[in-house]
Amino acid sequence: MNKIGIIVLGIVVTTAAIVAFPFFSKKAAAPESKNVEPTKTIKNAIMTITSPSFRENGSIPKKFTCQGENINPELRFGGAPEEAKSLALIMHDPDAPMPGGFTHWVMWNIEPLTTAIKENSAPPGASEGKNGAGKTGYIGPCPPSGTHRYFFKLYALDAVLNLPAGADKNSLEAEINKHLLAEAEIIGLYQR
Repeated sequence: MNKIGIIVLGIVVTTAAIVAFPFFSKKAAAPESKNVEPTKTIKNAIMTITSPSFRENGSIPKKFTCQGENINPELRFGGAPEEAKSLALIMHDPDAPMPGGFTHWVMWNIEPLTTAIKENSAPPGASEGKNGAGKTGYIGPCPPSGTHRYFFKLYALDAVLNLPAGADKNSLEAEINKHLLAEAEIIGLYQR
């Protein structure tokens, strides 16, 4: 093939590529757009839970345990989504020596504008459920041995829950899974 033939062939291949590029790029993009599910946009969904009583991954003071006054520590909330109709709270010890760990506190239908739960109290109108000891309300850390982790998990929900008084963690989690908008947690540690 002479030089002119090579140049002509090069021009034909380049032109074909330029003409075909938009066709192939559109075809490649189409399946992606069909398979993507729309996502739910939540305004102000960066929610927080903190405590003035202990820092993240810090020791929970004895006052709030079975060796002290056995009362709940103060908790502070921020950033609940505007869409929230209620908040729920679960305090759980996954390190307890029974299957599934031990639940220390469950609470739901907390007013969504609530910014704190004071020491030794529950917010007005909130419902408390059964802890791992089968009693309603808070029960403090009381690990048999070693250092345990205590997860305080806060949930923003898109509904006020219709749970019976004294419901347990499993019942509450089933409802949370249906109505969850946002969540946050803080972990405290305790060793006897």
